[in-house]
Amino acid sequence: MGAEITDVRAGIVTITVSGMLAQSELTQVQQAAADIIRAHGKVRILVLAGDFAGWERGGDWADFSFQETFDPYIEKMAIVGDTRWEDLTLIFVAKGLRSFPIEYFASGELDRAQAWLKQ
Repeated sequence: MGAEITDVRAGIVTITVSGMLAQSELTQVQQAAADIIRAHGKVRILVLAGDFAGWERGGDWADFSFQETFDPYIEKMAIVGDTRWEDLTLIFVAKGLRSFPIEYFASGELDRAQAWLKQ
């Protein structure tokens, strides 16, 4: 399946990621998120990665054009998924290098993630 925006409500963009994520799927979800940001302004992002199985090999994973253009419009990012992916995911999303806070929550902690996003 990859990645898709599954909800946009109260300034929170929910992205569901499952299976092996291809770079082309990431690009598509980033383009959709860019359209939402252009239409609504600042957002918070909730990533639901309960069935995530890793990243496909190949593609241009080093393309940071989305981050360069849209990071100023992202206030927070919460990721909910299996803790075995936590370290690699936080490296992938560049926690600590981006201008907004990013936190990882274990599967089953969706309520905590949503509460953190709303703070």
